[in-house]
Amino acid sequence: MQPSRDELLRTLSADGSVSVRALVATDLVREAARRHATAPTATVALGRALMGGLLLASEAQDGERVQIQIRGDGPIGTITVTASSDGAVRGYASRPHADLPLRGEGFDVPGLVGPGLLTVERNHAAWKQPYNGIVPLASGEIATDLAHYLLESEQKPSAVALGVFLGAGDGVEAAGGYLVQSLPGASDAALRVLERRVQALVHPSVLLRDGVDATGLVDRLLGGLGAQRVGRVRPRFHCPCNMTRILRAMVFLGPDEIGDILAKRETLEVRCEFCTDVYYVPPERVAALAG
Repeated sequence: MQPSRDELLRTLSADGSVSVRALVATDLVREAARRHATAPTATVALGRALMGGLLLASEAQDGERVQIQIRGDGPIGTITVTASSDGAVRGYASRPHADLPLRGEGFDVPGLVGPGLLTVERNHAAWKQPYNGIVPLASGEIATDLAHYLLESEQKPSAVALGVFLGAGDGVEAAGGYLVQSLPGASDAALRVLERRVQALVHPSVLLRDGVDATGLVDRLLGGLGAQRVGRVRPRFHCPCNMTRILRAMVFLGPDEIGDILAKRETLEVRCEFCTDVYYVPPERVAALAG
Protein backbone atom coordinates (compact mmCIF):
# COMPACT_ATOMS: atom_id res chain seq x y z
CA MET A 1 0.00 0.00 0.00
CA GLN A 2 1.30 3.47 -0.87
CA PRO A 3 1.76 6.04 1.92
CA SER A 4 -0.76 8.85 2.24
CA ARG A 5 -0.09 12.28 0.81
CA ASP A 6 2.55 14.52 2.33
CA GLU A 7 1.42 16.09 5.58
CA LEU A 8 2.90 17.62 8.73
CA LEU A 9 0.78 17.36 11.89
CA ARG A 10 1.36 19.36 15.09
CA THR A 11 -0.35 18.61 18.38
CA LEU A 12 -0.01 18.36 22.17
CA SER A 13 -0.96 15.58 24.53
CA ALA A 14 -4.29 16.10 26.29
CA ASP A 15 -2.56 17.39 29.44
CA GLY A 16 -0.26 19.71 27.47
CA SER A 17 2.90 18.02 28.72
CA VAL A 18 4.12 16.57 25.42
CA SER A 19 4.52 18.11 21.97
CA VAL A 20 4.33 15.86 18.90
CA ARG A 21 5.17 16.60 15.25
CA ALA A 22 4.51 13.84 12.72
CA LEU A 23 5.62 14.14 9.10
CA VAL A 24 4.98 12.35 5.83
CA ALA A 25 7.24 13.77 3.10
CA THR A 26 7.51 11.09 0.42
CA ASP A 27 6.72 13.33 -2.55
CA LEU A 28 8.92 16.10 -1.18
CA VAL A 29 11.99 13.87 -0.82
CA ARG A 30 11.28 12.34 -4.21
CA GLU A 31 11.26 15.83 -5.74
CA ALA A 32 14.56 16.74 -4.06
CA ALA A 33 16.18 13.52 -5.31
CA ARG A 34 14.96 14.24 -8.84
CA ARG A 35 16.20 17.82 -8.85
CA HIS A 36 19.65 16.98 -7.51
CA ALA A 37 20.03 13.55 -9.18
CA THR A 38 21.27 12.17 -5.88
CA ALA A 39 22.97 8.81 -5.49
CA PRO A 40 21.07 6.38 -3.21
CA THR A 41 22.87 7.09 0.06
CA ALA A 42 22.88 10.83 -0.69
CA THR A 43 19.11 10.63 -1.30
CA VAL A 44 18.64 9.22 2.20
CA ALA A 45 20.97 11.79 3.80
CA LEU A 46 19.48 14.80 2.02
CA GLY A 47 15.94 13.51 2.64
CA ARG A 48 16.59 13.16 6.36
CA ALA A 49 18.07 16.67 6.52
CA LEU A 50 15.12 18.20 4.66
CA MET A 51 12.64 16.52 6.99
CA GLY A 52 14.69 17.47 10.05
CA GLY A 53 14.60 21.09 8.94
CA LEU A 54 10.83 20.93 8.55
CA LEU A 55 10.33 19.41 11.99
CA LEU A 56 12.51 22.06 13.65
CA ALA A 57 10.71 24.82 11.74
CA SER A 58 7.32 23.41 12.73
CA GLU A 59 7.84 24.68 16.28
CA ALA A 60 8.99 28.12 15.08
CA GLN A 61 7.14 31.44 15.08
CA ASP A 62 5.28 32.53 11.96
CA GLY A 63 7.78 34.16 9.65
CA GLU A 64 10.75 32.46 11.31
CA ARG A 65 13.26 30.68 9.09
CA VAL A 66 15.38 27.75 10.21
CA GLN A 67 18.62 26.83 8.47
CA ILE A 68 20.50 23.59 9.11
CA GLN A 69 24.05 22.95 7.96
CA ILE A 70 25.64 19.53 8.36
CA ARG A 71 29.34 19.98 7.73
CA GLY A 72 31.18 16.68 7.93
CA ASP A 73 34.39 15.51 6.32
CA GLY A 74 32.67 12.58 4.59
CA PRO A 75 32.19 12.16 0.82
CA ILE A 76 28.90 14.12 0.65
CA GLY A 77 30.47 17.36 1.89
CA THR A 78 28.09 19.95 3.34
CA ILE A 79 24.30 19.56 3.46
CA THR A 80 22.36 22.83 3.69
CA VAL A 81 18.62 23.10 4.35
CA THR A 82 16.31 26.07 4.97
CA ALA A 83 12.72 25.63 6.15
CA SER A 84 9.82 27.68 7.49
CA SER A 85 6.79 26.92 9.66
CA ASP A 86 4.42 27.01 6.67
CA GLY A 87 5.95 23.77 5.36
CA ALA A 88 8.26 25.23 2.70
CA VAL A 89 11.73 23.68 2.56
CA ARG A 90 14.67 23.57 0.17
CA GLY A 91 18.14 22.08 0.40
CA TYR A 92 21.15 20.62 -1.32
CA ALA A 93 24.30 18.58 -0.75
CA SER A 94 27.58 19.92 -2.07
CA ARG A 95 28.38 16.48 -3.57
CA PRO A 96 25.00 14.87 -4.34
CA HIS A 97 26.47 12.00 -6.38
CA ALA A 98 28.50 10.66 -3.45
CA ASP A 99 27.59 7.12 -2.42
CA LEU A 100 28.78 4.27 -0.20
CA PRO A 101 28.03 0.54 -0.05
CA LEU A 102 25.32 -0.63 2.30
CA ARG A 103 26.30 -1.06 5.94
CA GLY A 104 24.60 -4.32 6.84
CA GLU A 105 21.03 -3.85 5.62
CA GLY A 106 21.03 -0.05 5.95
CA PHE A 107 22.46 2.93 4.15
CA ASP A 108 25.77 4.18 5.51
CA VAL A 109 24.69 7.77 6.13
CA PRO A 110 27.18 8.24 9.01
CA GLY A 111 30.02 7.22 6.70
CA LEU A 112 28.78 9.52 3.97
CA VAL A 113 28.51 12.48 6.36
CA GLY A 114 31.59 11.81 8.48
CA PRO A 115 32.56 13.59 11.71
CA GLY A 116 32.01 17.33 11.84
CA LEU A 117 29.60 20.00 13.04
CA LEU A 118 25.86 20.65 13.01
CA THR A 119 24.85 24.30 12.84
CA VAL A 120 21.27 25.50 13.32
CA GLU A 121 20.33 29.13 12.67
CA ARG A 122 16.94 30.57 13.56
CA ASN A 123 16.16 33.93 11.98
CA HIS A 124 13.20 36.31 11.84
CA ALA A 125 12.78 39.68 10.16
CA ALA A 126 11.72 41.23 13.48
CA TRP A 127 14.82 40.04 15.35
CA LYS A 128 17.93 42.17 15.72
CA GLN A 129 20.13 39.17 15.03
CA PRO A 130 19.69 35.45 14.35
CA TYR A 131 20.08 32.74 16.96
CA ASN A 132 22.89 30.29 16.18
CA GLY A 133 23.66 26.96 17.78
CA ILE A 134 26.62 24.70 16.92
CA VAL A 135 27.26 21.18 18.22
CA PRO A 136 29.55 18.34 17.12
CA LEU A 137 27.84 15.69 15.04
CA ALA A 138 26.90 12.96 17.52
CA SER A 139 26.55 10.11 15.04
CA GLY A 140 26.03 11.30 11.47
CA GLU A 141 22.59 9.64 11.47
CA ILE A 142 21.06 13.18 11.39
CA ALA A 143 18.01 12.36 13.56
CA THR A 144 20.27 11.57 16.52
CA ASP A 145 22.32 14.67 15.76
CA LEU A 146 19.24 16.91 15.79
CA ALA A 147 18.05 15.43 19.10
CA HIS A 148 21.53 16.08 20.51
CA TYR A 149 21.42 19.66 19.26
CA LEU A 150 17.96 20.31 20.75
CA LEU A 151 19.09 19.04 24.15
CA GLU A 152 22.51 20.69 24.25
CA SER A 153 21.79 24.01 22.54
CA GLU A 154 18.09 24.66 23.22
CA GLN A 155 17.61 22.58 26.40
CA LYS A 156 14.69 20.67 24.87
CA PRO A 157 14.69 16.91 25.63
CA SER A 158 13.50 15.37 22.37
CA ALA A 159 13.06 12.15 20.45
CA VAL A 160 13.66 12.50 16.71
CA ALA A 161 13.20 9.85 14.02
CA LEU A 162 13.76 10.36 10.29
CA GLY A 163 13.51 7.73 7.60
CA VAL A 164 13.73 7.39 3.82
CA PHE A 165 12.80 4.03 2.29
CA LEU A 166 14.17 3.32 -1.19
CA GLY A 167 12.54 0.68 -3.35
CA ALA A 168 13.28 -0.90 -6.70
CA GLY A 169 15.59 1.25 -8.79
CA ASP A 170 16.43 3.25 -5.66
CA GLY A 171 13.25 5.31 -6.00
CA VAL A 172 11.79 6.93 -2.88
CA GLU A 173 8.91 4.75 -1.70
CA ALA A 174 8.36 6.36 1.69
CA ALA A 175 9.82 9.20 3.73
CA GLY A 176 8.78 10.66 7.05
CA GLY A 177 9.53 11.05 10.70
CA TYR A 178 8.56 12.65 13.97
CA LEU A 179 9.73 15.02 16.68
CA VAL A 180 8.51 14.46 20.25
CA GLN A 181 9.38 16.86 23.08
CA SER A 182 8.55 16.88 26.76
CA LEU A 183 7.34 20.29 27.93
CA PRO A 184 7.76 21.97 31.33
CA GLY A 185 5.54 20.31 33.90
CA ALA A 186 5.42 16.91 32.20
CA SER A 187 4.65 14.19 34.72
CA ASP A 188 7.06 11.29 35.22
CA ALA A 189 4.24 8.85 34.43
CA ALA A 190 3.47 10.51 31.08
CA LEU A 191 7.16 10.59 30.16
CA ARG A 192 7.55 6.89 30.99
CA VAL A 193 4.59 6.02 28.74
CA LEU A 194 5.99 8.15 25.95
CA GLU A 195 9.48 6.68 26.28
CA ARG A 196 8.11 3.15 26.01
CA ARG A 197 6.07 4.05 22.94
CA VAL A 198 9.03 5.67 21.18
CA GLN A 199 11.30 2.71 21.94
CA ALA A 200 8.72 0.18 20.74
CA LEU A 201 7.73 2.05 17.58
CA VAL A 202 8.74 0.56 14.24
CA HIS A 203 10.92 2.89 12.17
CA PRO A 204 8.70 5.56 10.57
CA SER A 205 9.77 4.84 6.97
CA VAL A 206 8.66 1.22 7.39
CA LEU A 207 5.31 2.27 8.87
CA LEU A 208 4.73 4.75 6.03
CA ARG A 209 5.70 2.21 3.39
CA ASP A 210 3.07 -0.09 4.88
CA GLY A 211 0.38 2.60 4.56
CA VAL A 212 0.41 4.42 7.90
CA ASP A 213 -0.23 8.16 7.51
CA ALA A 214 0.75 11.13 9.70
CA THR A 215 -2.37 10.69 11.86
CA GLY A 216 -1.38 7.08 12.43
CA LEU A 217 2.06 8.17 13.59
CA VAL A 218 0.51 10.59 16.10
CA ASP A 219 -1.85 7.89 17.38
CA ARG A 220 1.02 5.44 17.86
CA LEU A 221 3.09 8.03 19.73
CA LEU A 222 0.43 9.49 22.01
CA GLY A 223 -2.02 6.63 22.34
CA GLY A 224 -3.68 6.80 25.76
CA LEU A 225 -2.17 10.24 26.46
CA GLY A 226 -4.80 11.77 24.17
CA ALA A 227 -4.33 14.68 21.79
CA GLN A 228 -5.46 18.28 21.63
CA ARG A 229 -6.43 20.09 18.42
CA VAL A 230 -4.26 19.02 15.51
CA GLY A 231 -2.68 21.59 13.20
CA ARG A 232 -2.00 20.54 9.61
CA VAL A 233 0.56 21.89 7.15
CA ARG A 234 1.38 20.70 3.63
CA PRO A 235 5.15 20.21 3.36
CA ARG A 236 6.64 21.02 -0.03
CA PHE A 237 9.97 21.57 -1.74
CA HIS A 238 9.91 25.28 -2.49
CA CYS A 239 12.68 27.65 -3.59
CA PRO A 240 11.99 31.41 -3.89
CA CYS A 241 14.70 31.99 -6.47
CA ASN A 242 13.80 34.09 -9.55
CA MET A 243 15.52 36.33 -12.07
CA THR A 244 15.21 39.39 -9.82
CA ARG A 245 17.01 37.61 -6.98
CA ILE A 246 19.67 36.32 -9.37
CA LEU A 247 20.39 39.82 -10.67
CA ARG A 248 20.46 41.19 -7.14
CA ALA A 249 23.06 38.58 -6.16
CA MET A 250 25.16 39.35 -9.23
CA VAL A 251 25.67 42.92 -8.02
CA PHE A 252 28.10 41.49 -5.45
CA LEU A 253 30.36 40.09 -8.18
CA GLY A 254 32.18 43.43 -8.35
CA PRO A 255 33.07 45.62 -11.34
CA ASP A 256 36.09 43.59 -12.49
CA GLU A 257 34.20 40.30 -12.74
CA ILE A 258 31.20 41.98 -14.36
CA GLY A 259 33.63 43.62 -16.82
CA ASP A 260 35.07 40.21 -17.76
CA ILE A 261 31.56 38.87 -18.38
CA LEU A 262 30.71 41.83 -20.59
CA ALA A 263 33.94 41.49 -22.57
CA LYS A 264 32.95 37.96 -23.60
CA ARG A 265 29.48 39.11 -24.74
CA GLU A 266 28.05 35.76 -23.75
CA THR A 267 24.77 34.88 -22.11
CA LEU A 268 25.53 33.99 -18.50
CA GLU A 269 24.15 30.71 -17.15
CA VAL A 270 23.34 30.79 -13.42
CA ARG A 271 22.23 27.68 -11.56
CA CYS A 272 20.50 27.84 -8.17
CA GLU A 273 22.26 25.51 -5.72
CA PHE A 274 19.09 24.88 -3.73
CA CYS A 275 16.71 23.83 -6.51
CA THR A 276 18.95 23.44 -9.61
CA ASP A 277 16.78 25.80 -11.70
CA VAL A 278 18.88 27.55 -14.35
CA TYR A 279 18.60 31.22 -15.31
CA TYR A 280 20.05 32.76 -18.46
CA VAL A 281 21.23 36.35 -18.14
CA PRO A 282 21.82 38.07 -21.52
CA PRO A 283 24.71 40.57 -21.95
CA GLU A 284 22.41 43.60 -21.92
CA ARG A 285 21.11 42.72 -18.46
CA VAL A 286 24.66 42.23 -17.19
CA ALA A 287 25.54 45.66 -18.66
CA ALA A 288 22.69 47.21 -16.69
CA LEU A 289 24.29 45.93 -13.48
CA ALA A 290 27.47 47.81 -14.34
CA GLY A 291 25.53 51.08 -14.36
